[in-house]
Amino acid sequence: MAKGTQLSSSEINPGTLRWRLFFTLALMYILVYFYRVSLAVVAGDLSRDLSLSPEQLGTLAGILFYVYAVAQIPLGPLIDRFGGRLVISCCGLLTVCGGFLFAQARTLEMAMAARVLIGIGTAAVLMATFAIFSHWYDKQEFGRISGLMVAAGNLGNLAGTAPLALLVGFSGWRGAFLGIAVLQLLVTLLVFLKVRDTPPDRASDLTPEVGENLPVRPGMFDAWKIIARDRSFWLLAAVSFCWYGNYLAVQGLWGGPYLTEVLGLTREGAGAMLMWTSVGFIAGSVLMDKAARLLFHSYKWALIAGQCCLLVLMTGFLGWLDGLSRPLLGIYFFAVGCAVSSGIMIYPIIRASFPVSIVGTALTSLNFFVLMGAAMAQQVMGLVVERMGGYSPQAFHVAFAVPVAGLLAAILLYLFARNCPAG
Repeated sequence: MAKGTQLSSSEINPGTLRWRLFFTLALMYILVYFYRVSLAVVAGDLSRDLSLSPEQLGTLAGILFYVYAVAQIPLGPLIDRFGGRLVISCCGLLTVCGGFLFAQARTLEMAMAARVLIGIGTAAVLMATFAIFSHWYDKQEFGRISGLMVAAGNLGNLAGTAPLALLVGFSGWRGAFLGIAVLQLLVTLLVFLKVRDTPPDRASDLTPEVGENLPVRPGMFDAWKIIARDRSFWLLAAVSFCWYGNYLAVQGLWGGPYLTEVLGLTREGAGAMLMWTSVGFIAGSVLMDKAARLLFHSYKWALIAGQCCLLVLMTGFLGWLDGLSRPLLGIYFFAVGCAVSSGIMIYPIIRASFPVSIVGTALTSLNFFVLMGAAMAQQVMGLVVERMGGYSPQAFHVAFAVPVAGLLAAILLYLFARNCPAG
């Protein structure tokens, strides 16, 4: 090739293109996860600066997830119609605005408005990413790559624990969130410039798959009808709701106050413990697809086994965790993260259950329940803690019993869903 000649995207190795795509989208998802969990570490600072009660703090945490969940309804059809790249880029600009506003918030109302913008802005990222992956990876590869994406996103989870606690100690929580907003702007521009919805050798990958008797692009309401008629979708939605509700009850908000108020840890100590949950989630996400294929031969049973482990571990917040030693506490939170990672099996289950032409709508429809679970768990727990007089051990025990009971019921219901082989 002559000196100075540039390779076109179609001439670059397809594997190189796919990894470039993955890492670019992973940068965006890392920021999404940071915003989801960062309030746990700065809960005390926010409560003091904005004069928030436990109920108000729970509402502030939950509003992002309510907005995020409701946004899934229009985003699915938009992703299928306009492509993930454009939707992620436009939503990323809203996240930037929300980030700057949150860093300047002086009242609960300003902070709520900022969280609303962040919720809308981050709502599309993971599902649009998975919709893009549906064109770049086949069904057999999808479980592995979706697990890797969730693992990568949990680097944002890590950043929102001990590293954020250190940064807040250095620059204050406002300075920390201002810096994240600037980073968000840079990554949004990178996604717009570098990501492509389909591989360069074809303009569209919406041809029907084997066994698919659907139009190439069904209408929005037709897609929702197909999804709504699937009983297993609703059973999976129940598990998704309770899985993420339990996880964000710990990692998104109430794990931090529990560790500081009940166990007496410092902000930095609480951040370090929550960091072990992130490490466990990352480790589990990398291994879950392999476990589903080699050990369970089923995404369904891998999901059930992992959720049962999570259920047992979450009972620690009902009382027995209070007396655990510090070394065992770190092991406990790592184990919680590993068990939580089983929840990512919901994504290959959805990918295998619906045709690629409506996969964006199917993914966002399920994600509605994922985020509603996070929102309701955090808010309801705030109400319970408030009604029981504040941050006492008994208040936390009763509050955590709510998501734990929900998870038990959801697991029992999901036993009646159809199997989804992993092969």
